[in-house]
Formats: sequence, C-alpha cells, structure tokens
Amino acid sequence: MKVALASDHAGFKYKELAKEYLQQLGHEVVDYGTNSEERADYPDFAHRASEGILKGEAERGVFVCGSGIGISIAANRHKGVRAVNAVTEEMAQLSREHNNANVLAMGERLVDWDTAKKIIDRFFATEFEGGRHEGRVEKIDNC
Repeated sequence: MKVALASDHAGFKYKELAKEYLQQLGHEVVDYGTNSEERADYPDFAHRASEGILKGEAERGVFVCGSGIGISIAANRHKGVRAVNAVTEEMAQLSREHNNANVLAMGERLVDWDTAKKIIDRFFATEFEGGRHEGRVEKIDNC
C-alpha cells in the first residue's frame, strides 16, 4: 500500500521512524515533509499530504505533530479525508472499522514509540466493516 507521511517539526522524529517501519512492513511511502526539526507549520504538510491522498498518490496516511490534534484538524478540512488522532490501538481499530479512517494522526509528545508502532499496526491491519457504517461515512463526506 502507498502511505502518505506528513509532520511538522514536533512530529519529525516519529515521521522518520514511521517511514522506516512502514517500509519494513512492505508499504511504499510518499513523504510530504517536513524534512527537519526546524520549526514548521503542520497545516502546510497536512494539506500537501491530504491532497496527495485525494489525488490517488497514496491510499492512507500517517501524519504526526506534537499532539496529533492540529495535524488531524487540518487534514479533516479536506472532503474525503477522515483523520483520527489515535492514542490507543482500540481507537485506531474502531476508526477503521466504523469510520473508514484513511489518515492516522499521532502526537509524538503523547505516545511512546512502542505504543505508536502498535497503533500503526492496528490501523493498517483493520478493514472497514461497511454495512450500517457505510451510510454514516457517506454523510461525513457529503457535508
């Protein structure tokens, strides 16, 4: 699967770790930046990566900032992007099963790397259930 990566300076380390980890799992990554720990604004990179997903350059994304909050809000401004700021494996799983989330946002300051890897694993291992959830997801994308 092609995965879009994005971060600001506060999420740069985890973005780089996620890149390596996702490649080890067999995914192809498309890195939309940032490319250092120098101060950078998360909306710039969330917007680039979200547009990449919407253009078909990637199927899903992993976006990281300090808390995961700002970058997920910026991503969710794009119709067709459903970003979840997951801090537990269960949140990642439910976001896929019930909401067909296509972007996993994380906060480098809020979860340790071992937990982050487990959240990534669950997000990519879980499929959308469809069924009763399908109409709800359509309503999200139709507003």
